[in-house]
Amino acid sequence: MELQDKYIRFDWAVKRLLRHKANFGVLEGFLTVLIGDEIHIVEILESEGNQQTEDDKFNRVDIKALNSKNEIVIIEIQNTRELYYLERILYGVAKAITEHISLGETYYKVKKIYSISILYFDIGHGTDYLYHGQNIFKGVHTGDFLQVSTREKDAIVPRMPSEIYPEYFLIRVNEFNKVAVTPLEEWIEYLKTGIIRPDTTAPGLGEAREKLKYYSMTPQERHAYDEHLSALMIQNDVLDSAKLEGKIEGRLEGRAEGRAEGIKEGVLRNARRMKEKGFPIEDIMEITGLTFEEVSQL
Repeated sequence: MELQDKYIRFDWAVKRLLRHKANFGVLEGFLTVLIGDEIHIVEILESEGNQQTEDDKFNRVDIKALNSKNEIVIIEIQNTRELYYLERILYGVAKAITEHISLGETYYKVKKIYSISILYFDIGHGTDYLYHGQNIFKGVHTGDFLQVSTREKDAIVPRMPSEIYPEYFLIRVNEFNKVAVTPLEEWIEYLKTGIIRPDTTAPGLGEAREKLKYYSMTPQERHAYDEHLSALMIQNDVLDSAKLEGKIEGRLEGRAEGRAEGIKEGVLRNARRMKEKGFPIEDIMEITGLTFEEVSQL
């Protein structure tokens, strides 16, 4: 039972296993649960995370898929903090849009994009483990949502901006601290802990139990996977050490600054007393080392 219950991390599965058509069911289940609409993947598109070299980045993994509705889904797994992360996912969405429309094609060919970020670091303040955002146009005075009319096949078809504009999902894995009840919660639990319940009925997780078993890999694959986990642990240790050293250094600098401020305040206090007793400014400057402007302002 212990051997059967050990499953591969999702980031490794995305990089090595889930790009194969036979394993699309795992990704389809995850996307269906997250987006709330049945998703069928047609193909995996080229993306930065498709690299399969020895020096693959383990900090970030991504996969880009085309679904049966001709929409593009970008899934990105980020293990550690990156500066300007929101700007980068915005750039990734914009790049995907422009890459999949040819010069001279009508704007009608622009594809809907879903950007899904699975984050193993603290991106900011918030009380939820899942955040969703998309473009909407809301009446400033009326509060209603704009519905745009377009002509398709000689008919006027109303469309909501949400049908066209990108959608963003931010999954803050480390913030999930619930007992998993819903299919979505079971998926987040797997993303955080690697645990998949034997009796799960969540879409995609049943397939994951069969296809993401650690001991189903060859010895060579297990070795590469174990090296991946070691690299993650080392990276996190280095980052934690850097944070600790930064805090210690900050405290030391704070003490030094405090001492310097205390000395400065004492000098000013003495200079003020000298001035009150009628000492010439030149003498005060010579004794305290203060400038003319500093003594004059006392």
